[in-house]
Amino acid sequence: MNFIREKIKDFYLLDSRIENIFINEYMPTAPGDYVKVFIYGWMYAEHGLAMSNETIAKQLGMEEKDVLEAWSYWEKMGAVRKHYQDSRGKVDFIIEFVNLKELLYGKNSSPAKGEEKKSEKDNVFGNKAVKSMLSQMEKILGRALSSTEIGRVLAWLSDYGASPEIVVFAGKYCADKSKTSLKYIERVVKEWADEGLQTVDQVNEKLQELDEKYYRYRRVLKALGFTRNATEAERQMMDAWFDQMGYTMERVLEACNKTAGISSPNFNYVNKVLENWSSEAQRRGEDVNKKPVVTQSVLNQYYDYLREKAEREAEARKAEVYDKLPRIAEIDEEIRKMSAQLSKALIMGNAEAESKKINSVMDELSAERAVILTENNYEMDYTDIKYACEKCNDTGITDLGERCSCIKQRMEEAEIWVKKKDQEK
Repeated sequence: MNFIREKIKDFYLLDSRIENIFINEYMPTAPGDYVKVFIYGWMYAEHGLAMSNETIAKQLGMEEKDVLEAWSYWEKMGAVRKHYQDSRGKVDFIIEFVNLKELLYGKNSSPAKGEEKKSEKDNVFGNKAVKSMLSQMEKILGRALSSTEIGRVLAWLSDYGASPEIVVFAGKYCADKSKTSLKYIERVVKEWADEGLQTVDQVNEKLQELDEKYYRYRRVLKALGFTRNATEAERQMMDAWFDQMGYTMERVLEACNKTAGISSPNFNYVNKVLENWSSEAQRRGEDVNKKPVVTQSVLNQYYDYLREKAEREAEARKAEVYDKLPRIAEIDEEIRKMSAQLSKALIMGNAEAESKKINSVMDELSAERAVILTENNYEMDYTDIKYACEKCNDTGITDLGERCSCIKQRMEEAEIWVKKKDQEK
């Protein structure tokens, strides 16, 4: 008599058996998500079903990179083995769950020394790029890679998504810096992967950019008299000078030279100088790297020159009128005296009655003055001071304390004025 049992057709109604050794020895100290990955993968392995890491990540609500990290963790713990292979031109791995009972208490199922290396190499024989990568890495390091090291290098391809070309380039890059430990090379590969660098050209471009930045850092530090490396905050500050404000090295070094007059040169001082220059350049509508011929100090000198010139010219016109029309001189003197009397009356407190009388006389004198000037073909304000700008009276600042709109024009005039003075020396 034969006996048969109806097979369960629904996969999810089957049972999966987890070794108690795993539960007692491995699970308590493992991260929770890694345990989830192990059990989920075990279920599919026990029933001979395929499952991708991408799908596992979706099913467990995890990132695929976390699933890959979980397999690396279990491989390190000795609970699984990775078998690398070429899958449609891409290096991938198969997970083999180790028999923990035999591993701990029975026959050691691990391959003999030297066999693992052969097994790993056999798995990549179909991928010429990977074979070439391992061969070149051995030449770069100047020694043969152990089976463990081969597995570690191969893991970079899957764990970080690095190409064989990138791995070899990282090896050469590190060797040139006399850093030949796999741990150091792995850190470089991971950093490039995290930055999304997938080709050697992209890496070269990034390295060139970094070299330029480090040159900037070293040059500025030297200009300030420092022999140390820049701090993170200082690097960010310098990056802002060059990348955001748009300064050239020459202009930044010029700002650094400004620290020569202070006791303790520092980055904050230079930063303030460059921020001020940037604000001034924006007001002028010019490039920050254009050195202004006219500084604020020179502009103030030019305004002084304009005021003095206007006052001299007014005095000359007044002298001309006084010479031709003596009565005008008499009227101006009387008005001056009246103004003094008015001020005295205001101080004494009897301003109301006295001021009306004084103002009346001053109005009559001003009217007589205007008639005499016009009858002799002079403008009524001929003897007044005539400033180039009536808004600020050639001071650059209005009555409201704001920068006058004439500044841009005065800057242009001051530039010509400075050049002319230099030529006359």
